[in-house]
Amino acid sequence: MTFAANISRLVFSTGVSHDLENLVRLYGWTASAVLLSLTSLALHFYRRQHRTTVHSPTSSVAVKSHSTISAIITPQPGDVRVSKILIHPIKSCRGISVPMAKYTPEGLENDRIWSIMDATKLKILTAREVPKMVLITPSIERDGALKVDFPESSGCEPFSVSLLPTEEMFQSWTLLPEIEMWPTHAPMDGYICESLTGPRGTASATLSKYFGKPVHLVRKGRKPRRIDPTVTFPELDATAKYQDMYPLLVLSEESTVAVDTELRKHVGSQGIAENWSVDNVPIERFRPNIVFRGGGPFAEDNWEEISIGSERSPSITLVSKCTRCLLPNVSPETGERDSAVPFKVLMKFRTGIDPTHKLKPCVGCNGVPSRSGSVSVGDWVYVKKMITGQMKSS
Repeated sequence: MTFAANISRLVFSTGVSHDLENLVRLYGWTASAVLLSLTSLALHFYRRQHRTTVHSPTSSVAVKSHSTISAIITPQPGDVRVSKILIHPIKSCRGISVPMAKYTPEGLENDRIWSIMDATKLKILTAREVPKMVLITPSIERDGALKVDFPESSGCEPFSVSLLPTEEMFQSWTLLPEIEMWPTHAPMDGYICESLTGPRGTASATLSKYFGKPVHLVRKGRKPRRIDPTVTFPELDATAKYQDMYPLLVLSEESTVAVDTELRKHVGSQGIAENWSVDNVPIERFRPNIVFRGGGPFAEDNWEEISIGSERSPSITLVSKCTRCLLPNVSPETGERDSAVPFKVLMKFRTGIDPTHKLKPCVGCNGVPSRSGSVSVGDWVYVKKMITGQMKSS
């Protein structure tokens, strides 16, 4: 019987340990060499049997296996699909799950087009400083309005602003030419939004009541906002709106399974409360735009260029890993910040991934589309280029 045939039998047999010993003795191979071949062949059979169906891992064993495989194998068409699309119209406020979205090189349509800024300091506010921002709920209405709702306990009345302001509206709004997001970067512009109904200043007054200090809702102005090049792409020439930096954030759905698996190991230590023995970390905490299923946890770590929907769709270059702060510690359900989860958990197994920020944990990858396109839930993901010179596997 050939070596391949023996391995095939091994894949589907129940006496794995016994057969492994026989193969090592028969062919003189080391156990590690046989296991490596076994892994590759197992993946081959898995792809043949599951070509049209995408499965989520249901155990930590599946997660670990997928993580190892994803570091060396290029996914084939049909292996990975889009499972969720999230837009966040107002930076740091609640996201919206949508079945499809258009995108440009600056990101998804209606994603981070608006921000809330400190009216005194002329500085953009985020849930890093004001966790309860995540409880502000934007919604896109059929009449072309962005509606902004608040928790009932806040006593704040909802208001609406135009999704696509007319030139006349822009002329009547106040343009602020220098709004700060990062003190290390050039300021950006923004228009102070006026509500579609009520007296002038209604939007600012309502938000100021919620924040307890003077703030404005601003819409990104027309001045392009240049974003930083990366180590891998030093010649990167791209722009964005009010994203922290890059136009898109992509993340594999199975990644949160891996986070939960790691989390369970540390319950009761380092401030990780007992409720995390059963509670899960929802993917919304990481505020991705495009969520994948089928590649395994953190599969995108190993991808450099993808297209979504078809091979002819616009390329999306994954220009860097997304380094993480404490924002994912804020619960999108309660608006409260956990003292440990998931940041302390991520520090245990997701550092050393970004070569320029080795001490920072990374989850997800930053993407830059080459041109305009669209993405829908269920679309296939085509991995056009893998990263050469692999970073450490998850």
